[in-house]
Amino acid sequence: MAVPDFQSWLLPLLRRLSDGEVHRMADLYEQLAGELRLSDADKEERLPSGAQQTFMNRIAWARTYLKKAGLVSAPGRSQVQITARGRETLAESPAKITVAYLKRFPEFLDFHTVKPQESSVAPASHTDEEETPQESLERLHKQLRDELAIELLDRVRQAPPSFFERVVVDLLIAMGYGGSREDAGKTVGKSGDGGIDGVINEDRLGLDVVYIQAKRWEGSVGRPVVQAFAGSLEGVRANKGVLITTSIFTSDAKTYVGQIAKKIVLIDGKQLSDYMIQYGVGVGVEATYEVKRVDSDYFEL
Repeated sequence: MAVPDFQSWLLPLLRRLSDGEVHRMADLYEQLAGELRLSDADKEERLPSGAQQTFMNRIAWARTYLKKAGLVSAPGRSQVQITARGRETLAESPAKITVAYLKRFPEFLDFHTVKPQESSVAPASHTDEEETPQESLERLHKQLRDELAIELLDRVRQAPPSFFERVVVDLLIAMGYGGSREDAGKTVGKSGDGGIDGVINEDRLGLDVVYIQAKRWEGSVGRPVVQAFAGSLEGVRANKGVLITTSIFTSDAKTYVGQIAKKIVLIDGKQLSDYMIQYGVGVGVEATYEVKRVDSDYFEL
């Protein structure tokens, strides 16, 4: 099963607090995961950034929303306790607590409503309300990154062969290979046939080298191409190679590199554009947004 959206945790969390005691969030995560019957795989699911397990993030935001509505309080670090209003809410026996339900409380409505003078962003849709704010932020960030990767790959495919050579050299240097651009330029970009065939230092001291082949194949790259590349490595007594394409590799090609002794890394178009974004090749920062949280240690007395 999929991890329930954060609204599905609101009522179970409030019920867990019905005894009036102060509860540790660390205990509640496991208790609620068991109550909603999450599998081990569900509990291992993470946010797109990988920063936190999804179910824990949603439970934490459920606590935040309940707190903003005045149904719970946070008496200490990573602690939560039901309030009188929370007990009154449970006494009503609601079938489910949702964002719409919480809007009956003025404090929550003020927290959740986007005021026109504060933002030009449209109010949240029903779909948006199924996500925590952090999930929405990460989803939109991933969407922008995916669109950027597609545009980057299109630019690379349309650029002259010499520019593609430059992209590969710049990327390898940014990743820590080849030393300086001058050093890399001496060993990469020799073929002049629309691709790159050469060697580049694996480290700045030149203790080992990596054989490079990169071409803008139109169709998918199959096992014969990869096998020929492995043969070329044998001819120069090399044990490591990187094969880069702007298209894709077939499953046979990927299986083959896992069966041979030589270490060959396959980089397809998607991975190429992802690396370009990660290492800042051909891209620039348009805007930076800092997401801050309360430093609980600061308030420890």
